[in-house]
Amino acid sequence: QVQLVESGGGLVQAGGSLRLSCAASGRPFSTYAMGWFRQAPGKEREFVAAVAWSGGYTIYADSVKGRFTISRDNAKNTVYLQMNSLKPEDTAVYYCNAAPRTGVAGNDWGQGTQVTVSS
Repeated sequence: QVQLVESGGGLVQAGGSLRLSCAASGRPFSTYAMGWFRQAPGKEREFVAAVAWSGGYTIYADSVKGRFTISRDNAKNTVYLQMNSLKPEDTAVYYCNAAPRTGVAGNDWGQGTQVTVSS
């Protein structure tokens, strides 16, 4: 089992930037992929980005490609999501996830961090 704690959310104007962090503990961090998902009010949780255990392979949802960057620091047991050029439609609760494979959701989730983008 993996314990995950997100941080870095907040309120930002459209066009602004935020960086989310997710600290992991439990199983050795470098043995699993990591992903970010988000859930807006009234909508289902959706995939945002994922990174392989090595950090060398990443995938993104089309809606964030070119604006968001996922990365990980295995020495710090932390995964990041750098979000630039934010849009009001990016408003959601963002969750990190420990996954068996890149892009596949695993069973371990954080508590989420709220991101609100004002127009």
